[in-house]
Amino acid sequence: MAQAAVEVPPKGGFSFDLCRRNEMLSNKGVPPPSLRKTGTTIVGLIFQDGVILGAGTRATEGPIVCDKNCEKIHYMAPNIYCCGAGTAADTEAVTDMVSSQLQLHRYHTGRESRVVTALSLLKSHHFNYQGYVQAALVLGGVDANGPHLHTIYPHGSTDTLPFATMGSGSLAAMAVFESKYHEGLRKEEGINLVCEAICSGIFNDEGSGSNVDVCVITKGHKEYLRNHQSPNPRTYVTSKGFSFPKKTEVLLTRVTSLQEKVEVVEGGDAMEE
Repeated sequence: MAQAAVEVPPKGGFSFDLCRRNEMLSNKGVPPPSLRKTGTTIVGLIFQDGVILGAGTRATEGPIVCDKNCEKIHYMAPNIYCCGAGTAADTEAVTDMVSSQLQLHRYHTGRESRVVTALSLLKSHHFNYQGYVQAALVLGGVDANGPHLHTIYPHGSTDTLPFATMGSGSLAAMAVFESKYHEGLRKEEGINLVCEAICSGIFNDEGSGSNVDVCVITKGHKEYLRNHQSPNPRTYVTSKGFSFPKKTEVLLTRVTSLQEKVEVVEGGDAMEE
């Protein structure tokens, strides 16, 4: 006697359903979606008196350099700043939102903002959106408990480190930090090391470029060095400039004259058009 077939639930593992779907769409002539690559280099380190943050200034739209001097070090509080990598709109929106919340908290308490407060607000917002807010952040500041440096990933996880890098040029910058960073750095040594790490990203990553911005945060003081270095200037100038031989031609010209017309309505009043 033959046994009846028993339905077995599917086992776990990789599903190839989307592969078959993509192959079907490709056969119908539908192009596959292209990958979006964002590029930048942002870094931070702790030195003997506080925190130093650094960032490149190149902003890209795919293969196009859309802004050569973009500000990527965002204000959070008088003692806290944040570097942003990823989608520019997301980094701007998230840092502005948390900065306003920290300002309201200072109004309410009358106390200086703590770095851990900004960290909690940022990572909670990122975790709620499960990575769809494309903002990778390096948060640094100095409060009553000393200097602090944190990284926040788009899905909400965080790290607390003496030095950190993020962005597409992070590997090149991390190589500089791992070989030359040591505890007790002086201010000048820290600035030079941050600039060297950013330059390493600029020269080894196509998504990073232009200038180097540096922000030095110490107890009760901050110093924002905008365009502190320009390691990759244009070395040539076109003599003839740009020429646009083709112009938009006027195919038809039509002139319509406007004539004054008087219309008499009931009651004796006149209306003009």
